[in-house]
Amino acid sequence: MAKIELLNITKRFGKFTALDNVNLEIKDNEFFVLFGPAGAGKTTLLNTVAGLVMPEEGLVKFNGEIMNKVDPSHRNVAMVFENYALYPNLTVYENIASPLRSPLYKKDDATIDKEVHRVAKILRIDHLVERLPSQLSNGQKQRVAIGRALVRNPNVFLMDEPIAHLDAKLRHHMRSELKEMQSSFNSTVIYVTHDFLEAVSLGDRIAIINEGKIVQVGTREEVYYTPCNEFVATLVGEPEINLVDGRLVVDNGKYYVEVMQKGYLMPLPENSGIIKKLVDSGITEYHLGFRPNNVKYTFQKQDGLLRGTVYSFESIGNKAVLIAKIGDQFLRMIAPNDLQVKLDQDVYVELPISKATFFNAQTTQFIGTSDEAAIYRLVQEQLSKGVQ
Repeated sequence: MAKIELLNITKRFGKFTALDNVNLEIKDNEFFVLFGPAGAGKTTLLNTVAGLVMPEEGLVKFNGEIMNKVDPSHRNVAMVFENYALYPNLTVYENIASPLRSPLYKKDDATIDKEVHRVAKILRIDHLVERLPSQLSNGQKQRVAIGRALVRNPNVFLMDEPIAHLDAKLRHHMRSELKEMQSSFNSTVIYVTHDFLEAVSLGDRIAIINEGKIVQVGTREEVYYTPCNEFVATLVGEPEINLVDGRLVVDNGKYYVEVMQKGYLMPLPENSGIIKKLVDSGITEYHLGFRPNNVKYTFQKQDGLLRGTVYSFESIGNKAVLIAKIGDQFLRMIAPNDLQVKLDQDVYVELPISKATFFNAQTTQFIGTSDEAAIYRLVQEQLSKGVQ
């Protein structure tokens, strides 16, 4: 078990900067997720914690002790890889037992047998211990790889996209398994993923990384409801958030936002506090974010709604994504998967200004939300209920 600190970590490969002045603090016993697109620096950061990569600048600390010059084998970390990395000639039992037979962590046979069966039972593979890896499914192989990490009590578990190669149904099952196993880890976990659902379902906190820099660190609710910029807003959420151009308009002392079509004005909530933030920002051009599940639509002509045409309709299981084209912009909305709809037919859309997220059009940085009090209450309610 360890509290991990990364202080001003910079790592370069030739002229390419993989990690750029990274600062992170990971709490003891925390399930911490590194989330970002491919090539963002997630694996490099994980390898830096493990000692497989040495940074040019910065410090790696475990429980306040500097680890930069400590060999990987003496850092007491356990790694789970994307490609399982099992010994093909050893049984499941021997694969799980292998860390306890190493010269550094060598245990007696009775302890090894006890620990292997304990871990196998947790992972529900106790009936497979005599099989070879070639006789296992991919999901079972991944459990063996996790079991090999769980069999001893390391300072930290490092998991590098451990379920990325599994099919969709098995990934969903393994997410549930990993969530259930968190209480069994009894250790700090750093989990790398590029999958939004994995990040929000598993992480106590999430660090979003892009181009070697930490963009935002927070709970799943914080990064979803109050993203620090447009990059985070588009990364966190499925389907992706809608971003539309907006302009602040003042008429007879009342504040409006003009969006999508010229003359389409939406009144800003007077008591929300967002008006002051928009005025104080010193600009009048914004990007407004609307989550697809908040956008309403109808196929009946109604005054006061935005008129567009159906661009696409994609069924994704128990729901569908309806995309409307309005002018030269597209809006994503959630619809029933049995909705009868034709391409290019007229659709009328209502944007909920009360749930809008405002970004600076020039810098893409977060400014605020239309109803911050409601968002705060919602975040607190979800945190108290443990809603994912």
